[in-house]
This record gives sequence, structure tokens and C-alpha cells, in this order.
Amino acid sequence: MRIRTDFVLRDIGQLLTMDGNGSAGIGLLTHAALAVSDGKVVWTGSDKDLETYCTLQSDTEIVSAGGSVVTPGFVDSHTHPLFGATRQDEFAMRAAGATYQEIAAAGGGILNSVKRTRSASAAVLEENMKHHLSIMLSNGTTTVEAKSGYGLDLITELRCLEIAGKVAGEVPQTIIPTFMGAHEVPVEFKGRPDEYIDYLISEVNPRVKEQGIAEFVDIFCEKGVFTPEQTARYLAASTDQGFALKIHADEFYDTGGTAVAVKAGATSADHLLSISEENIHLIAESKTVATLLPGTALFLNKPFPPGRKLLDAGASVALATDFNPGSCFCDSMPLVVNLAVCQCGFTVEEALVSATVNGAAALGLEKHKGRLVKGFDADFVVWNCADFRTIPYHLGNPDVAVVYCTGLKVYST
Repeated sequence: MRIRTDFVLRDIGQLLTMDGNGSAGIGLLTHAALAVSDGKVVWTGSDKDLETYCTLQSDTEIVSAGGSVVTPGFVDSHTHPLFGATRQDEFAMRAAGATYQEIAAAGGGILNSVKRTRSASAAVLEENMKHHLSIMLSNGTTTVEAKSGYGLDLITELRCLEIAGKVAGEVPQTIIPTFMGAHEVPVEFKGRPDEYIDYLISEVNPRVKEQGIAEFVDIFCEKGVFTPEQTARYLAASTDQGFALKIHADEFYDTGGTAVAVKAGATSADHLLSISEENIHLIAESKTVATLLPGTALFLNKPFPPGRKLLDAGASVALATDFNPGSCFCDSMPLVVNLAVCQCGFTVEEALVSATVNGAAALGLEKHKGRLVKGFDADFVVWNCADFRTIPYHLGNPDVAVVYCTGLKVYST
């Protein structure tokens, strides 16, 4: 029996299905076609075989890709788009020689964003988030994780998550909200991080769970923020409360945050600029995804994460932007893919898999997102190029022509 379709993309020069086969898992098909029904991929294969396997009805929308490259939409599994104002003043301070830690000590950093987010209106927070989601869409990103964490009090955190939930229903992308009340110790709890963890566990987490928007919690395990012991206690309690887990780990210092993530069963451990050799092998032997954020290393002039070592060890490695107002004001997954290739030792194929398939795994969406195979969401990008290697090669100018989310055209140049 032939497959019923309501949308068909034909004349695809190169189709990257990411089905795990072909060159480094990209599932490359040439002279291909893609069929969609009810927002899901129902068939991929050679264009000449399309009508053998698929029924083209009078109302089937048929579009030509004109020989272009088609890939799954990017999955950006680590972003911070809920903030009150940008911090270009701190960027200038850093350019003049100040370190991230010195800026934070001078009243900048995360607590600066907290102050401005608490005072921002809901309209400002919503507009900031929508604006940057639209830029991400123009860069081919169709799934976005969105963290709170610039409120650090019950009222503001719930308000930010409420906005994330509202925006998720109004934009074409799939949005995965994450509660990151443990982003920093707020001024009200200065010098009392254990008490703040107690407050999150006993008062804030239950309200976040009751609100029903955030799927994950996240915590910043870092020298001067939360210790591995505090992190482990928070993650264990959050698991008991029904949350999935993510963790900012081993960014500036090797604190052993990766080991905490693996032991807690976290879906992902993110940053890993300072991960130890021991923990590279530990995460490689686990189900925890190693999410690398090379844009942050570039922005902060830090050594790039050890992508090649993680890949060679057998880790599942994802790539994400870390879009945020302080340490990586970057909406572009194509730039991140370029940095992974040019600075972190990835092949082009490995970088594209990490930005799609493994990004989906870092959000628990590996059965729905990141691939163009039967049953997966029809989120894909038509690129204005004929060779997929052009995507990271064309630095600073994404060759995005058209973006589709669940089979619907949502952006075009």
C-alpha cells in the first residue's frame, strides 16, 4: 500500500536524514525526496521512487528544493533567553581586560541580570525572548531549550516560566522550558548557599512542578557558586520531585560536576571546558549527553572544550549556543557548528549530528526530533547551497533559504 502524503519536497540535491547510516551517521541521500503527513515524516528516498511508494493526491502540496541541501532543523539544547536587559557594558569591560569573575565581583554577571530581570515587565521579557527566537529560526533552529534563572526568587522565576510557556504556544519552534533557580546565590542568601538550596527544594521546586511548565531543572556547579555536594543534594531532591536533570558542569574549574551529573542520571552535562580526563571517560560510559558550548569559549576567550577527546572516548556529544546576555550573546547554531569543526576537532559530519540528533537527546527528544526519518517531526531546513559542507564553511553568513516546522513553512529569505 502506498503512503498518503499531504506535503512533498522534491528535487533535493542532498538530504541528510541523520538516520545513523552513511557518512558518520548523517544518512546522506542524493537526488532525494521527502514526504510529510500530519506534520510527521512518512517517507524519504530517491526522487524517482517517490510515486512508487507515496500517493500524491490533488490536494498534496508539492514543492521543489531546486537541487539544494536539506537537513533536520537544529536543536539548540542550551539557551538563556528570559532576561530583562543586555550587558554590552560588561562585554566592553572584558575587552579592556577584566575577567568574568572580576566583572561579577564588581556587581556584574548573573546577579546584574537578576536585578534587571526582576524589575522588567512581562512584556519586555516576552519581547526579548520572541525576538531572539526569531533570529534563531532564521539560522535554522527549530527546537530550543529555554532556561529561567535570572529571577532567583519565587515570583520572578514563576513569571519567567509562565512567559516561556506562553511564548511556546505562539512561536513555530518547539520550546523546552527549564527551571534554573540554582543559577547563582541571590543577594538575599549571600554567603548562605546551603540555605538557598533548602529554599529551592522546599518552597520553589514544588511551585514550579505545580505550575507544570518546566520539564528540567538545572544548577551551576562551579567554584564560588554551588559545590558538588550542594549540587548532588539539589539534583537528588529534584529527581524525587519529578524533574529531569541538567547541570552546568566544569566550566571554569574542574570541580567534578560531570561526575555528579553522571551519578545523578542527568540528561546532560553542559559546558565542560575544564573536564578532567577521568571524567571524559566517565561520561562516555554513561547515558548523559556531553553538551559543548564553543561560542562561550570564544566569547570569553577561554580554551575551547575538548570535543575530539570526548568523541574519541565514545561520548554522546551535543552542540548548543548558550545564548545569554552575559557570556555568549549568540543566536547562531551555524556559527557553533563552524567552531566545533575549526576549534574543537569535529568533522563536518560529526558537528551536524551533534547539532541535531544529539541535541535532541540532550532534551529527551531523541524519538521525535533531530532526524528526518519515518515518524519524526517534519522540522527541516532548505539551504541555499548544493553541498552540506558549505553550512560550517560559510562563516558568519548562514545559507538558510526556507525553514519548516512540522511540515509548515515558517521562515523564508
